[in-house]
Amino acid sequence: MPKLTIREWASNRLNRLVATPGFHTFIKKTPLLRMLAFWQGRKLYDLVGGFVYSQILLATVELGLLDLLLNGPKTTKFLSEKTGLSIGKVTILCNAASSINLMSPNNREEYSISILGASVIGVSGLKDMIIHNKLFYEDLLDPVKLLKGDLDTKLSGFWPYVKSESSRKITDTSASEYSDLMASSQKIVAEETLRAIDLSNFNSLLDVGGGTGAFLFAVAKVYPNLNLTLYDLPAVIEEAEKLIIQNDPLCRIRVVAGNFVDDDLPDGIDVITLNRVLYDHEENMVIKLLKSVFLALNPGGSLIISEPMSGGSAPTRAGDAYFGFYTMAMTTGRPRSAQRHIKTLSDLGFVNIKKANKISNFITSVIIAHKPR
Repeated sequence: MPKLTIREWASNRLNRLVATPGFHTFIKKTPLLRMLAFWQGRKLYDLVGGFVYSQILLATVELGLLDLLLNGPKTTKFLSEKTGLSIGKVTILCNAASSINLMSPNNREEYSISILGASVIGVSGLKDMIIHNKLFYEDLLDPVKLLKGDLDTKLSGFWPYVKSESSRKITDTSASEYSDLMASSQKIVAEETLRAIDLSNFNSLLDVGGGTGAFLFAVAKVYPNLNLTLYDLPAVIEEAEKLIIQNDPLCRIRVVAGNFVDDDLPDGIDVITLNRVLYDHEENMVIKLLKSVFLALNPGGSLIISEPMSGGSAPTRAGDAYFGFYTMAMTTGRPRSAQRHIKTLSDLGFVNIKKANKISNFITSVIIAHKPR
């Protein structure tokens, strides 16, 4: 057993002391330490009760409560009529939602939406993701079974490419469901990604695994002269073509159907984007795709990776907790740290690799790499 440093020894002694029930009784009686006990107790309670808070959020979204309050305060009687819940149950839910700052009571029978509650409506794709989380919640009912790999998870059934050996086995229905959620969640990811990158000096962009084109629609608005190509599974591309006709009357977005597991990517490209793609896949598939990207890029071309990432030695709630377990439930892939991505890209021959700063990393993280000229 390695010898402990003084700092490790002190930390170990403190942890053992704090783990003693009598210690907490003692500090509650000590004026200077009482606030520390309250602060720690509040954090522990929120950890224990956090699963209830997420279900309260789901209920308010699914019942449309926040939308009903958006135009002004409403009575519990009005909310009861609109939701089909009894006044008593509406009151319980609204008080619970108020406790997590989604709304606030004006009096005993009337409630208003809060800034946080309004943000749930205003953040693009958030409500769809909250409702989608119902599948994730089912997979988390027994987290130990999930960790041991003993569950046939709901999320692995939702994402069409997880269990399908080829794109030909993906049905039109599963492709449509997958594409709708991708399009919804990609809007805010696209906004954050485009804040971090500059595409003004390029002529062509290929978005690999881009679903029905949500990211490319956003790119087209900012860079009208950029030639855009969407690459995804054949069943997904069928859905994409319908939306492109509706949203891109000039048909600036070219579509290419394929499966990067078996097929080469279109080549002669200046910029290739991988938005929420790599974290869905295991290491061998990531290496295979990045090699294909390197070959498809023009000399001096750029690769942009935008996806949830692990915090590495400083774990984050979004990257390591939420998406760490989410990808586990998908049964494929995992969030990787920026340092891990940078090393992999460097080993494959990419140069001038950088992680973008000034970006909301709980939404996405962005890495930019270049192919040598």
